[in-house]
Amino acid sequence: MVLIPRVFAAETIPLIEKIKDHIIEPLILLLMGLAFFLFLWGLVEFIRNSDSDEARETGRRHMIWGVIGLFIMISAFGIINVICDTFSLSC
Repeated sequence: MVLIPRVFAAETIPLIEKIKDHIIEPLILLLMGLAFFLFLWGLVEFIRNSDSDEARETGRRHMIWGVIGLFIMISAFGIINVICDTFSLSC
């Protein structure tokens, strides 16, 4: 069994928190915004092209992928919070 020295843990935890705060969370928020925009774009396509079945199907697919993207990003936030609670990080 390999033990991690406390000095290493003391230096690593703030680094992990900075990476989470400055890289991961903004990236997740950006991807959530893109997924929401894709959903809204699909909604606009669906409503605007109500007379064309093919265009409505395209809008419907965009809305579905937008919802899937939002679900994935919300799940990513949840996973990050579980990891933070597990390792007693201040998130």
